Amino acid sequence: MSDVQAPSYRVESRADDRLLRRFATTRDPRLKRELVERFLPLARFAAARFARGAEPFDDLVQVASVGLLKAIERYDPDYGAAFSSYALPTMLGELRRHFRDRSWAVRPPRTLQEHALRIEQVGRRLQRQAGIAPTVPEVARASELTEEEVLEALQALDGRRTTSLSPTDDEKPGLHRTLGRLEAGFGDVEQRSTITHLGATLTRREREVIHLRFVQDLTQAEIGTVVGVSQMQVSRILRIALAKMRAAAEKP
Repeated sequence: MSDVQAPSYRVESRADDRLLRRFATTRDPRLKRELVERFLPLARFAAARFARGAEPFDDLVQVASVGLLKAIERYDPDYGAAFSSYALPTMLGELRRHFRDRSWAVRPPRTLQEHALRIEQVGRRLQRQAGIAPTVPEVARASELTEEEVLEALQALDGRRTTSLSPTDDEKPGLHRTLGRLEAGFGDVEQRSTITHLGATLTRREREVIHLRFVQDLTQAEIGTVVGVSQMQVSRILRIALAKMRAAAEKP
């Protein structure tokens, strides 16, 4: 949910319905422009659902308006549903895609992005209700995710912003000046050696799941489809495998 108070939205009138029917028949661009103007408050209402401090509200209205145009083009007045009931999910979907595809500096898998956006909204709502930041179990229950999925999503949210290595402010030293250069080949050999050593403690299925998750970058649901188990079982296998590898790494 948003920290911005959602604009009010009036229920569509018979005049709106007549205009929608005329456009569905004639596809007149002038009628489309009039419909956009009439239903722009609905786009603002949708944008307010996703308003965040770092994202200009007007930009979100533009994204929602793209969804509004798609809804106007596709709406069938004879279907029986009110236009607002049809258009609002279309606009919300456009906004979700905007945040999922364009607002990540480091882009995690799609499912993880969706989980991150969900827990961000749920966390804001719970904090408004209780006055304090919610716990991981509380967010998990409210978002219908596991606690592990919530923790993964919280980590993913760190990828929304990054610090530039070469800032435009001449008075600030760029982070690139503090970075040394290493031959990439040495690091690759060392990493493969470490993974091989730690992977020796795992079963064949655990090695396969680790490879699919961290090398192939598949989601838990996708891994479950590949290896023939449920997402919950994949989560359990990952947890056990990572614990084994951590214990092996800590041995002298």
